[in-house]
Amino acid sequence: MSPPISMEVFRSPRLLPEVPLRFAPRPQAFSYRRRVSFIRPLSAISDSRSGAPDSESRNRMFILGMGFVGSFFAQQLKDANWVVSGTCRSDSKKKEWENKGIDLQLFSADSPDWSVLETVRDYTHLLVSIPPLADIGDPMLRNVELVRDMLLNGNLRWLCYLSSTSVYGDYGGAWVTEDNLPNPKTQPARLRLAAEEGWLSLGHDLGVSTQILRLGGIYGPGRSAIDTLIKRDHLSEGQKRRASRKFTSRVHVEDICQALQAAIEKPSSSEIYNIVDDDPAAREEVFEYALELIEKRWPGNVERKPFLYESREESSLRGEKRVSNEHMKNKLGVQLLYPSYKSGLQSIVEKMDNPF
Repeated sequence: MSPPISMEVFRSPRLLPEVPLRFAPRPQAFSYRRRVSFIRPLSAISDSRSGAPDSESRNRMFILGMGFVGSFFAQQLKDANWVVSGTCRSDSKKKEWENKGIDLQLFSADSPDWSVLETVRDYTHLLVSIPPLADIGDPMLRNVELVRDMLLNGNLRWLCYLSSTSVYGDYGGAWVTEDNLPNPKTQPARLRLAAEEGWLSLGHDLGVSTQILRLGGIYGPGRSAIDTLIKRDHLSEGQKRRASRKFTSRVHVEDICQALQAAIEKPSSSEIYNIVDDDPAAREEVFEYALELIEKRWPGNVERKPFLYESREESSLRGEKRVSNEHMKNKLGVQLLYPSYKSGLQSIVEKMDNPF
């Protein structure tokens, strides 16, 4: 397959120059204690001649939505001496992160507190990881004029929106690249696509590097087929419907963080990337492999239960497709730590204490 052509929706004449970020070589082995090691970028070094406090001269990342991906990346950034903040929905999570040295603001997508923009305007980088709301769309873009006015003269120079490969819809199992036209089949996917367009437009107006990462199915430590089997969780109705799909493109959370790191290193105007591994596979195949890994390490603890595949209902709502990651590899230079669900699940099992 030939490398896909970059989708550049906007080219902003006001795109601000970036100081190159320098990162340590990416490690090749997984460890729960390992984080992708960021070397302090030049812009993070305090200039004593300016008299500016160190916290004001360092790169500062604000993460709207400290979910699974946002939390993982926040810890990596903090370990790399970035200033990190963001939003969460509960007091318990806020306190949990305060204990780790990261202050979060409470934020409800249903009724946004727009005062959060006062904080965001002081940050150099913004990662948006809040899913759109049913029948409403992206909560921040509901008042896009206010967001634009508040951030226009701030310190922001990099913006990234985490989207989903569901925007492509159904391609009959064919490979899709960033050049394929999105054709979302569900309301959530249509709202995702609208959010992409909204953030790209806002980034253009602000004159900042703006990128869209379309993520495949996200998994990692604590959130995988291994964990579902060990916990004996029943699948949701959506998961049951997807059980019959021939192909699902996935990505390990550590590889998402690698892509985010590379996107910061290589800022661009309105670039879109598919963030997936090399091995789109059926859900049933993934669970069968997870079961084999568990049985091999802890024999006799998990039975082959029919609950994994209770429904054989055919569903084309999210569509059959295989998502290509060639653009991510060629443009961002990402070398996947886990190119297949097999290596990803193996790493999870190998680093787990006996859960039984």
